[in-house]
Amino acid sequence: MNTEATPQRRFLVIDDDPVFNSVLCRALTRRGYIVNAAHDADTALAAAEAWQPGGIVLDLNLSGAGGTLTGLALVAPLKRACPDSRIVVLTGYASIATAVEAIKLGATQYLSKPVEVDVLLAAFEADMQPPDSAPVTMKPAAPLSVERMEWEHIQRVLLEHQGNVSATARALQMHRRTLQRKLAKRPVKT
Repeated sequence: MNTEATPQRRFLVIDDDPVFNSVLCRALTRRGYIVNAAHDADTALAAAEAWQPGGIVLDLNLSGAGGTLTGLALVAPLKRACPDSRIVVLTGYASIATAVEAIKLGATQYLSKPVEVDVLLAAFEADMQPPDSAPVTMKPAAPLSVERMEWEHIQRVLLEHQGNVSATARALQMHRRTLQRKLAKRPVKT
């Protein structure tokens, strides 16, 4: 671990998938960044506190000893450990509910996997629009499909129940196995 580089040149990549973690670390290193990898929450928090990186790439789903730990649970502790760091949350299963929650907790950006390294770096460098500037005009979004609305609703309720599938199934008045099948599927685009 090289601590000589400025914090803006240091990245901490937190992902429990060793292949993805390694590939992303190599890509950032080739672009001149100093990178440290962590595969679990405890290692990540210790590295963040000791190393004070300028950027943290955080996977939304981290496997823990007791099942699945959401990366959202790490956003606030990471911000406390290194308040000047910018955090980008990556996920293979993006939802509006988790994106909003990640930003509320202090993440800088929320991106879907797979992501190009240049897009990831741009997310760290993007500054928020000043409040007094003119709003960006966007074309109206197409309405969400019923399947996508269902996915978003399930994700919101799952988030409200801190990832507890059984409690979420009860809240949705759905059989737990049915909910698990729906969660195992990739979300539809729109």
